[in-house]
Amino acid sequence: MSIEARLAELGLSLPPAPQPLGQYTAASQAGDLLFISGQLPLRDGRVVWQGQVGAALTVDQGRQAAELAALNALAQIRQHAGSFDRLDHIVRVEGYVASAPGFFDQPAVLDGASGLFARVLGDKAGHARTANSVSQQPANASVILVVIAQLTRA
Repeated sequence: MSIEARLAELGLSLPPAPQPLGQYTAASQAGDLLFISGQLPLRDGRVVWQGQVGAALTVDQGRQAAELAALNALAQIRQHAGSFDRLDHIVRVEGYVASAPGFFDQPAVLDGASGLFARVLGDKAGHARTANSVSQQPANASVILVVIAQLTRA
């Protein structure tokens, strides 16, 4: 089953790939690796999930933020590669979770992104991951994902 078909089967649709918030590119390719700049939980140009997890947001809301950021990362991959046909797999996910003092469940929040990748990409989803805790982020985003994907030659 294609990735597009799997998205449809799951009732998901990819948003347009978000534009960078500053003077950088959304994706940069080096060899067969595609480096995706930090993706926020954006929908229609607006950060949907704002604030610190453990204060303004619950772990479940943080997971939803991570899922939305993951959808935006997939949109960047599709835009850069032209389709998902060239996606070999997700290599690495680095997640930043805006966290209240004393909140230590960042891995559970980022499971939202990892779980979404697994449901949508199947065996192309396996990745290494790092969970980071920060006090605040650009646009007051609760989660930011940095993704590295491997592409096959065109």
